Amino acid sequence: MKVVIDRELCQGHGRCFSIAPSIFDFDELGNGVVIGDGSLDENTVEMARLAQANCPEHAIFIEE
Repeated sequence: MKVVIDRELCQGHGRCFSIAPSIFDFDELGNGVVIGDGSLDENTVEMARLAQANCPEHAIFIEE
């Protein structure tokens, strides 16, 4: 599994970073970015799903 952020949708609310700072970070404009290649394992997939559910812009996608 892999998590991605649609940079066109992200408005920089920061909920993803607040929920899962080991998966998400901020770019120079304050918008969310995925750390590394976005690969998820059994330890990080639930945090990514929680961040996805809390994104007000629905900018986070989890690819199976």
